[in-house]
Amino acid sequence: MIIDLHGFIREERFYWNELEGFLQKMESDALLRMDLAEARRFNYLYQRASSGLARLAHFSAERETHRYLQSLVARAYCEIHETRQRPHRLAPLSWMFGTLPRAFRAHIAAFWLALAVMSAGLLFGGMSLALDPGAKQVLMPFEHLKGSPSERVAREERAEEDRLKGIKSRGAAMYMTHNTKVSILTMVLGASWGIGTVIMLFYNGIILGAVCMDYMLAGEGTFLISWLLPHGSVEIPAIIFAGQAGLVLGGAIIGKGNSQTMRERMRAISADLVTLIGGVALLLVWAGIIEAFISQYHEPVLSYSFKTGLGSIQLVLLILFLAFAGRGKGREGA
Repeated sequence: MIIDLHGFIREERFYWNELEGFLQKMESDALLRMDLAEARRFNYLYQRASSGLARLAHFSAERETHRYLQSLVARAYCEIHETRQRPHRLAPLSWMFGTLPRAFRAHIAAFWLALAVMSAGLLFGGMSLALDPGAKQVLMPFEHLKGSPSERVAREERAEEDRLKGIKSRGAAMYMTHNTKVSILTMVLGASWGIGTVIMLFYNGIILGAVCMDYMLAGEGTFLISWLLPHGSVEIPAIIFAGQAGLVLGGAIIGKGNSQTMRERMRAISADLVTLIGGVALLLVWAGIIEAFISQYHEPVLSYSFKTGLGSIQLVLLILFLAFAGRGKGREGA
């Protein structure tokens, strides 16, 4: 092989230095991610350095250069072919605006099924109360809902003092913890092949339908909407999301039409389950705050139009967020 050794080294030194710069950045930051152009350039430099190493192998006079290039190529090889998992950077905003909505859309079929089950319960509860008003004592889970809706509305509207003064934070915490427990239970019951999740969704639908029908029959629809919408526009979707997670879990356990083992199926959905229930928890925290500080106050303290408008805006924003957030920033689909 005839080669101008010193000319070759001078010409290639620029590319070796560039490759070393890449390696220094990669070795100093385990979370570094290259775009496509950078990855192609890195691979080109690695291949060029490997070719140069093969050419220098025949020249014993350049041992130092040979050792340097050998080390450079070995480091580049390790970076290209490494199998270690890089640590994850804590990025709550990226998770909230990217991972969460993508996980929701990846299992959208389970969401529609959860919504259908809860809607069926809502219709059942409403029709049951409309056809048999005496069923109210059985359907209503809380004592304060078993009274007359008109009497409650009159009592709330003429209240002159802040009945929640000094206990709003405690009330918010109570709403958060209670609803979060219900939601987690709804998801966990998916382990019963999804049957427990379906029962929880249907039962919650029955309660909601009965309450709505009770107030509608009493002619208190305006009060009902302004009372439920501010926190219900977030709380009710959160419960449905928990049902969605439970149905995903149940589907993974059943595994119909899936050739993977149960362990593989569970591993495939585990990250999405954690993401979904994390999103549910965030929504319920916000719903608890709204319920304690806004939903429980009525005219003349807070106007019905303000409360209804707030709830409507929250619902629209939630729909837009779940439909469009995170698109183009990661892989869509299950």
